[in-house]
Amino acid sequence: MNQMLPKAAVLAMTLLAALSFAASASAAPAVVKIDGSSTVFPITEAVAEEFQKAKRGAVNVTVGISGTGGGFKKFCRGETDVANASRPILKKEMDDCAKAGIRYYEMPIAYDALTVMVNPQNAFIKSMSVAELKKIWEPGAQGKINSWKDVNPAWPDQKIKLYGAGSDSGTFDYFTEAIVGKAKSSRGDYTASEDDNVLVQGISGDKGALGYFGFAYYIENQKKLKAVAIDGGKGPVAPTPENVDNGSYQPLSRPIFIYVSEKSLEKPEVKEFVEFYMKSAAPLVKEVKYIPLPAKAYTGNLEHLAKKKLGTVFGGQNEVGLTIEQLMKREAQL
Repeated sequence: MNQMLPKAAVLAMTLLAALSFAASASAAPAVVKIDGSSTVFPITEAVAEEFQKAKRGAVNVTVGISGTGGGFKKFCRGETDVANASRPILKKEMDDCAKAGIRYYEMPIAYDALTVMVNPQNAFIKSMSVAELKKIWEPGAQGKINSWKDVNPAWPDQKIKLYGAGSDSGTFDYFTEAIVGKAKSSRGDYTASEDDNVLVQGISGDKGALGYFGFAYYIENQKKLKAVAIDGGKGPVAPTPENVDNGSYQPLSRPIFIYVSEKSLEKPEVKEFVEFYMKSAAPLVKEVKYIPLPAKAYTGNLEHLAKKKLGTVFGGQNEVGLTIEQLMKREAQL
C-alpha cells in the first residue's frame, strides 16, 4: 500500500534537488560562442584551444563555420559573442545589428593572401591575369567559358571545373569584387562551399580544376594543390607572406577580422577570451600560416576596448587592395 510522504519530507527533498541543480549549474563551464568565416576559423580555433587549456576547463569556446555572412546573421541576432569575418561588416549587417541593439568592436587580427589554385597535374598554368580570371568567373561566362582554350587560345581544349566559396562567405564577396569588379557577381555553375576543406578535395581530385580560398588552407594542403601567381597589372606575383607584407600581392591581399559584441564583453569569460586573443594572436596567426599584423595593431584593439571605440572604420563597404600600412593608418585615425 502506497503511503503519502510527510509534507516536511517532501519539502526537504525539493530543497535538496534545488541545491543539487544549483551546484551542478554553477560547476558547468562558462561558454564563449563564436561563428562565421572558415578563413578565420584556424586562427580563432588555435586561440580557443590555448585559452581553454589556460582556463583548465572553466570555459568552453565553441567555434562554428557558417561563412562570414552566416556568422554576421547569428551575431546580429545576439546568438553569438564573437563573429569571425574575412571582410568588413556590410551596411545591411550594420543595420540588422543596430535594429537588434547589438553594438560591436571591429578587430583586425591578420592578413590573408587569398589564393587561386589549380590541380598539381596542370602543367600549363603558372600565372594568370586578373582579366583572365574575370573572363572565367563573371556571370556572363556561364555556358560560354567551358574549357581552358576558351580563356586563352594558347591553353588546351580541356574542360574547366570550378571550385569556390559559397555565397555566405566573405571570401566570395572579396574575390568577386576584386576580380569581377562587383561583390557577389559570379557565374553560378561551380562547386561552392563555405567549408574550404571541401574545396581542397575537389581541386586536388580534378585535373581541370581551378579554385580559390584562404592562404592557410593552401599551405596546409600544398602537396595536393598548385598556387597560381596573379598578375594585377605589374607582372605575376606569388601568394607569399613577404608579398603581402610588401604590398605587391594585389588585388587578393586582405585583412581578416573578429567582431565582438559589446554586451557579451560584460561576461568575464568573453572579456578574458578577447584579451587573451589579442595578446596571443601574432605567434598563433603565424603558426596557422596567415600573416600577423604589427604588434601595435593588437595593442590598438585592446585600447579600443578600453576607450569604447565601437563600430567599423569601413563604413559598411568592402575595400579591395588595402595594404597593412594603410589599414594601420586608418586604425590610428579612429
